[in-house]
Amino acid sequence: MQEALSKYAVGIDIGTTTVRCVVGHIDGTTGVPTIVGVGAALNTGMRKGNVVNLTGPAQAIDDALGEAERMSGYQVDTATISINGTHILSTHADGMIAVGSANHEITDEDLARIEEVATLGKVPANREILEVIPHNYKLDGQGNIKSPIGMTGTRLEIDAHVVSVLTPHLSNLQKVAESAKVIPNSIIVAGVAAARSVLNEKQIENGVALIDIGGATTNIAIYEEGDLQFAAVIPIGGNNITNDLAIGLKTDPEIAEKLKIEHASALSRGDMSGISLENNGEIYSFTTTDIDEIVEARLEELFEAINHELKRAGRAGKLPSGAVLSGGTANLKGIADYAKESLGLAVRIGVVSGYGGIADDIEKPQFATAVGLMLIDADSSIASKRSGKNGGKNNLLSKFGLFSKLIRRS
Repeated sequence: MQEALSKYAVGIDIGTTTVRCVVGHIDGTTGVPTIVGVGAALNTGMRKGNVVNLTGPAQAIDDALGEAERMSGYQVDTATISINGTHILSTHADGMIAVGSANHEITDEDLARIEEVATLGKVPANREILEVIPHNYKLDGQGNIKSPIGMTGTRLEIDAHVVSVLTPHLSNLQKVAESAKVIPNSIIVAGVAAARSVLNEKQIENGVALIDIGGATTNIAIYEEGDLQFAAVIPIGGNNITNDLAIGLKTDPEIAEKLKIEHASALSRGDMSGISLENNGEIYSFTTTDIDEIVEARLEELFEAINHELKRAGRAGKLPSGAVLSGGTANLKGIADYAKESLGLAVRIGVVSGYGGIADDIEKPQFATAVGLMLIDADSSIASKRSGKNGGKNNLLSKFGLFSKLIRRS
């Protein structure tokens, strides 16, 4: 089993509308994963990123994994999976500990202890810490230390960022994975996973916002000076545009979705020309003006909410590398130009990278989270192999005591 873990990396994006799975084979020399399996399945049983029915997401994971397994020839038992929802909380934490005599060398145990001290009392009892991201350390008064391991000192301080989630939502996600016979290696916020596949080091250093617009939610992850600085989730996504079109144009959601994908635009076209759409042998006609008005109203609401979060993070209009869009709704025509005008930042559509091999649709924005999860899974696998340890920093298996034994997928 250890050999399999070192050879393959798997990411499962459990989205509200779609579950996407990506399987990568890790090259033993370069460590770069090559995509060998991709699967996607429509999801039910989730609302705004949260599980409301265990059966639907479990079946969708099973279907998506089945497709990826057939393509890759690899049976998936473990994966890095995504978590979503407005319950995700991003907070600041700091702390100080005495580490011993003047010639004491800082160890991993010291870092674990100071993280525990820094987060004590900062996170409510009904929440679980997903990750602690150290921004910098201070050792005996010397500040701006990125990693104090091996340095000597007596007093260690930390300035960190903490991402936490509501325990019931995390527990339900664990149960969904258990039902699908998958053990989570790590559980990662969807926006953070998308950032892993579409942002580069320069952007993360300079200051950038990843905006992942999915079906039912929009994830925001802000990076600066090489670290995650802020994360938030807005309960608005592409489905809201579809529903508005269905109501406003008095048509079926199925037709509204097709209309959005094929003919909608984020930028008003200012003409009265007609659009015809064929569905199941019937022709439906609409005017571009009606479509544009409906789409613009919903996008205005969404980007006002995004701007609010950027202001809350103190980064509105202040990110040198601007914003990068991912998620299925990033395919909407003209959305990058709309976002640039609305946010007052440089904006581009994220290009998924960091892997080898070619697979259909994998470079599209809707696969950013799944590919990012696979890359994080690969990072964890490589780090574990080098250190000789099992699991990474975000290893929730021991935290929850779930999945005490490996359950093979049937």
